[in-house]
Amino acid sequence: MTIEVVPVGWVESPLTEMARAPMQPDEGAPPAWLVFEASVADALRDLRPGTDILVLTWLDRADRSVLLTIPRGDPRNPLTGVFSTRSPERPNPIGLHRVRVIAVDGLRVQVDHLEALDGTPVIDVKAVLNQVADR
Repeated sequence: MTIEVVPVGWVESPLTEMARAPMQPDEGAPPAWLVFEASVADALRDLRPGTDILVLTWLDRADRSVLLTIPRGDPRNPLTGVFSTRSPERPNPIGLHRVRVIAVDGLRVQVDHLEALDGTPVIDVKAVLNQVADR
């Protein structure tokens, strides 16, 4: 089976190097902009500042051959299967980021604490269910 995922936008962030990026959002991740393709403009119309969203990204610089990792790169941790971690290195490097919308400006959405690198493709955005009534 073949699955095609088409990016709907990309990340604009001050983070440009994987080695210098925080591993988790609460470890110093900066605000960033999600910049969307014009073809998905209608999908953005109800995003509002203060709303939490889930951003799915394609971690395009990840090594897709990695199946085992040492969590957080700490040699005191045991070798662990990537499906039990949040490592970006994995067979299908999909990033999952819970962020809060700070601002919306046309096709640009600013979010807080995003640990994705500049240029990372955005593949989808989803509402956080505990904020949305019966959608």
